[in-house]
Amino acid sequence: MLHMLAAYVHDIDPYAIMLWEDGPIRWYGLSYLFGFLLAYLQIRRIVSVGHSSLQPKEPADFVIVPAIGLVVGGRLGYVLFYSPDMLFRFTDSMPFWDVLAINKGGMASHGGIIGLIIACWYYSYRRKHSLSHLLDLCAMTAPIGVFFGRIANFVNGELYGRPCDPDFALAVKFPQEMETWDNGLLTQVSRELPAPDHVVNQGMYHYVHWFIKQVQNHNEKALEIARDWVTPRHPSQIYQALLEGLLLWIILVIIWRKPRKPLVVSGWFCTLYAVFRVIAEFFREPDYGIGLTWGLSRGQWLSFVLFAFGLGMVVFAAKRKVEPMGGWLK
Repeated sequence: MLHMLAAYVHDIDPYAIMLWEDGPIRWYGLSYLFGFLLAYLQIRRIVSVGHSSLQPKEPADFVIVPAIGLVVGGRLGYVLFYSPDMLFRFTDSMPFWDVLAINKGGMASHGGIIGLIIACWYYSYRRKHSLSHLLDLCAMTAPIGVFFGRIANFVNGELYGRPCDPDFALAVKFPQEMETWDNGLLTQVSRELPAPDHVVNQGMYHYVHWFIKQVQNHNEKALEIARDWVTPRHPSQIYQALLEGLLLWIILVIIWRKPRKPLVVSGWFCTLYAVFRVIAEFFREPDYGIGLTWGLSRGQWLSFVLFAFGLGMVVFAAKRKVEPMGGWLK
């Protein structure tokens, strides 16, 4: 796949399946389904061969509750941490309120973690399970969800990387960056590739999305303009998928190959995720309208808090006099 990324204009269609004109299925939504399915399979494995308080038929019920917490927390976290103005933005079409427009993207992993913790607490309270053990089960499976989520970010052309050398082998040109261009620059582009009248009459915002769709439809003129005008960038979504997703999952698999004291896995997840996120953020373009603070992004500052929280969990777990739980090897 890497050779496909070299000096190429991002032209991937975010829609996996078009059931009808207004009923598409996006890769973004499918990525969540893949993540939850694999989470279920991993938890079922741990429950069947390891030491767990969950009953063999319970993993399917358990996965649903943290899944809801993850989605709700991730969305609210994005709104509160990165785009609070969405609280006051309403439209004339479904779902009417920007906070509910998940189909347009916008999820915060730090908010998702908070939502997941709350959901696990609720499940542990209702079913009388150890909250620490439930958190470990979620921490073990979360990196795979992160992996698919970051791949979906790349497919959507969102959360792209910072500018890089045009000769860099993995450089990608994301036409989605045009959403941040001023009207003067967009006017020049619109002269080279005029849009239909009904698009022009709706303004530059609609022109940008029309232009991106032309790139995704492999319009040669649109691709030529994108090659000449769009900035080459790091595919930071791929970096994050490999670091925060695949590598983190491999490390946790090694740590939890045998039963551990509850919260050990959760603590290591928070600590290592924070480290990998800080590293990846140096290659990721800060969210539009949110600058750097002392040279660090908001995601990095949030990760420092998560790192301290995770380290505290590891220390706390080590001192607890409790029976080890979990483990995926027979």
